[in-house]
Amino acid sequence: MSLSFTGLAKAAAILSIAGGLAALPAVAQDIQFFRIATGGTAGTYFPIGGLLSNAISNPPGSRACEEGGSCGAPGVIATALASNGSVANINGIASGQIESGFSQSDVAYWAHTGTGVFEGKGALENVRAIANLYPESIHLVARADAGIASVADLAGKKVSLDEPGSGTLVDARIILEAYGLSEDDVEAEFLKPNQAADLMRDNNMDAFFFVGGFPAGAITELATSQDIVLVPIEGPEADALLEEYGFFAEHTIPGGTYEGVPDDVQSISVGAQWVTSAEQPDDLIYEITKALWNDNSRALLDNGHAKGASIVKETALEGIGIPLHAGAERFYKEAGLLQE
Repeated sequence: MSLSFTGLAKAAAILSIAGGLAALPAVAQDIQFFRIATGGTAGTYFPIGGLLSNAISNPPGSRACEEGGSCGAPGVIATALASNGSVANINGIASGQIESGFSQSDVAYWAHTGTGVFEGKGALENVRAIANLYPESIHLVARADAGIASVADLAGKKVSLDEPGSGTLVDARIILEAYGLSEDDVEAEFLKPNQAADLMRDNNMDAFFFVGGFPAGAITELATSQDIVLVPIEGPEADALLEEYGFFAEHTIPGGTYEGVPDDVQSISVGAQWVTSAEQPDDLIYEITKALWNDNSRALLDNGHAKGASIVKETALEGIGIPLHAGAERFYKEAGLLQE
C-alpha cells in the first residue's frame, strides 16, 4: 500500500526543503532531510510529530546547543507529514518512500513478523524501532442518544472504523470480533475521526473508533457541540483480548478528559512507537535518538502537547516487539537503559 499524504503536508515539506536549500547553498551537501509520517491532522500523531521534528532538527549553520541554539541532530531538517496512519507508515518505511513514522505496537509487530494484518504479504524484516513513545487509548465514541452502552450495542448502528491503512481499523475489527460482531453486523464506514465527527454532529453517524493518545483533537472539538459517551471496552471479552494479544494493555481514560464525560472509562491501549528502516545510517539514528532524549526536548514535549509529558526515556523500550535500530540501540546502551 502506498503512503498517502495530504496536499498541505506535501506543500509544507516542499517549501521547507526549497527554503532550506535556498538559504544554505554552501552546506546543502551536509543537510539530512528526515521525514516523520504521522496520521490524520485531527489525531495525536500529527502534533506529536511536529514536536519531535522540532526536537531533532538542527540545520547546518545553527547556533550551538550550549549557546542557546538547536540541540537536535547535526545537519537534520525534520518534517512531520500527515498520512493514513500506522499500516501506511510501515509500508512507506519498508519500501523506502519515507525515512520514519509512527506506528501502533501491534501493527509494527505484525509487519515485522508477517502475521496479523500482514499475513500472506511477507514479513517486512527491515522495520526497526527508535522508541516507544506513549500509550494510545482505544476510543469508542458514540452519540449520547444512540443507545450504545457497550461494544455489543454497535450491532445495526452506523459505525466508522477509520481509514484503510490505519492501525485503528485493524484494532476495531479485532474488538468487534471479540464481542461477537463483524463489519457485516454494523453499517461500516471508513473515515478519519474528524470526518466521522462531522457526520455525528449531523446525526449521520452513531459511533466511531479512534486509537490515539488522549485528549484527541477531533473528539475534544466534537464534545463541545455534541453530547457524546465513551463506550467502555471491558468485561470478559476485553479480558480475552488482553490474554490473546500481548500488545494490548488495560487502560483508563480519565474522567474529565472530554467535555460531558465526567467519569473514568475503562478501555484498552496499544503503544505508540517511532519506527524507521534498518537502511537508515546508524550514526544518523543514533544522533536522532540522542536528540529525542536531551533536556531541551524534555521541555518541548512537556509544554507542547498534553500527551508529550508521557513520552519519557524510562519507558522508551517498553512493549517493543521488533528489533531496535542499531543506532538507537547504541544510544540506549550508552544511557544505561539497555545491557551490553
